[in-house]
Amino acid sequence: MQPKVRSKKGQIGKSKGPKREFSFPLEKENFMIIGAGIVLLIIGYFLMNENSVNGFLPTVVSPVLLVAGYCIVIPYGILKKPKSEISIPAETSAEAQASNVKTS
Repeated sequence: MQPKVRSKKGQIGKSKGPKREFSFPLEKENFMIIGAGIVLLIIGYFLMNENSVNGFLPTVVSPVLLVAGYCIVIPYGILKKPKSEISIPAETSAEAQASNVKTS
């Protein structure tokens, strides 16, 4: 006699643990920075489109804008943490009084 195998059709999508709250890691400020980087890239490619080979804009300014957009602005927009996650420990009055620094 072979043992019966239960199908898992009824168990798909069911989690046994508590539901986790989903929060998107990027906020409006992050998207604004990424958008500024994309605008910088568009300006860089537009300046590169100039037909002059020896011109200052297509050979100097355009590559600088593209490198700044790809390597600085867009990664900064992705990696920047929201202000709500950054916490600075507040100094209490007892800690301020126990300091070794003389103020008067």
